[in-house]
Amino acid sequence: MANSKILIAYFSRRGNNYFNGRITNLSIGNTEIVAQKIQKLTGSDLFEIKTVKQYPEDYYKTTEMAKEEKRKNARPELANKLENISSYEMIFLRYPNWWGTMPMAVFTFLESYDFTGKTIAPFCTHEGSGLGSSEHDIKKLCPNANVLPGLAIRGSNVNQADKDIQNWLSKLGLST
Repeated sequence: MANSKILIAYFSRRGNNYFNGRITNLSIGNTEIVAQKIQKLTGSDLFEIKTVKQYPEDYYKTTEMAKEEKRKNARPELANKLENISSYEMIFLRYPNWWGTMPMAVFTFLESYDFTGKTIAPFCTHEGSGLGSSEHDIKKLCPNANVLPGLAIRGSNVNQADKDIQNWLSKLGLST
């Protein structure tokens, strides 16, 4: 895996976020911070999953919108596309835990490409719910991919998560 081409695909939200028991304004989303850390450690390509319709700045309005998307099993339209996913063997998939799984935009992303034969390493940020059902959901959406055990880090701990990230990469055979 050391010589394979690696992609970090991530969905992150800046602005009002639940962080360490309170709402705070983040200039960079927690998941984006970790995506950048992994990029520095692996030299991987970075791709941000963006939606056409932006989520509200207000945290509570965003959570309501996310809850409604999940209830409807919605697939938000994405604002950007990867040129060529076939050149990647491994995909680090980064996302926050929204309502027990990935944001529905990540579902859209996974359904937009063929992940047959690819390795997917999930990672989520959360404030207490871990990976939720996201690993199971990824396996269901990408049945012909090899989905590795994921890593979940509390969003409020991302700035102190370097050692956890390095240990996880090492377990995946991507030690730095």
